[in-house]
Amino acid sequence: MSVDLPIVAAPMAGGPSTPALVRAVAEAGGFGFLAGGYKSRESLAAEISHVREHTERFGVNLFVPSSASVDRTAFQNYARHLQPEAEAYGIQLDLEPVADDDRWAQKLALLIEQPVPVVSLTFALPEPAVIAALQQAGSRVLMTVTTPTEARQAEAAGVDGLIVQGPRAGGHSATFDPPRRIEDISTQDLVLQVREGTELPIIAAGGVDGPAAVKELLDAGVQAVAVGTLLMRTDEAGTSDIHRRALTDPAFTETTLTRAFTGRLARALRNHFIDSHDAYAVDAYPAVHYLTKDLRQAAAKAGDAQGLHLWAGTGHRSAPRGPAADVIRWLGGIRAEPLARLPE
Repeated sequence: MSVDLPIVAAPMAGGPSTPALVRAVAEAGGFGFLAGGYKSRESLAAEISHVREHTERFGVNLFVPSSASVDRTAFQNYARHLQPEAEAYGIQLDLEPVADDDRWAQKLALLIEQPVPVVSLTFALPEPAVIAALQQAGSRVLMTVTTPTEARQAEAAGVDGLIVQGPRAGGHSATFDPPRRIEDISTQDLVLQVREGTELPIIAAGGVDGPAAVKELLDAGVQAVAVGTLLMRTDEAGTSDIHRRALTDPAFTETTLTRAFTGRLARALRNHFIDSHDAYAVDAYPAVHYLTKDLRQAAAKAGDAQGLHLWAGTGHRSAPRGPAADVIRWLGGIRAEPLARLPE
């Protein structure tokens, strides 16, 4: 994974990560990831083809499906709890949990048939044979981990490197154990804990709000630093307008971890939906993701940010507007400030 600047564009499924963003990050000297989550094999293949026309400094992230079963009764209770809110949009929620592996086999086959430089894996540790197959195809394989124990398990499975995700990162936690309570810890301290048990190369992610945070993590011994939220307002990101505005809207004063939207802990801007429903939410991903999908889409159509999953890390207030290249150079220490943050 050769780069001029030790900055990685984290994969952000659901829209923010685009081929244009990955290309811009690579051309600025960093490394970008396409988000394979929620996409079909055909859609992902098209994005890979587009990026490959311009750069080989990119990777692809896949969600690894979990074998955990859904507590059907708890799921249905949560659905009934949400129904009054759904009725405001004329929506009848489905009480049957949807099982979905995010087309894992098809996308895995694509990456073996048409290998990319790097594949990162998230949510669960696959069988060592899967990792070996990707490596034999020509890809380096990185595993996203959230604890020293997960790091040791990933190393034993044969991965080439680790993405250490601190709990202050925006979006879904990559923990292998979704029901667990996630304690707050700085990404730097988590990296130091992980490094005690492994010599694998590390990319650190979570809570990065500027060059000083990047330097702290590099000083902790990582090879690169991944950012997501700081790229969400850039020109090349596919972030929705309502989400872009919310990231710097003073009405949203904090982020929090919640299962309310998808059934897996994720960090988002705290809003009405979280305040009203998080206490009743169940650990059931992706079943809850599908349960709330129509409700979230209706809120987006109505322009109601209080009903949306506004994924954001703790550094969201520092997210600049403008070209992604400016943000990468700023984080890499080449530019004092991204242009969109300079005084008018």
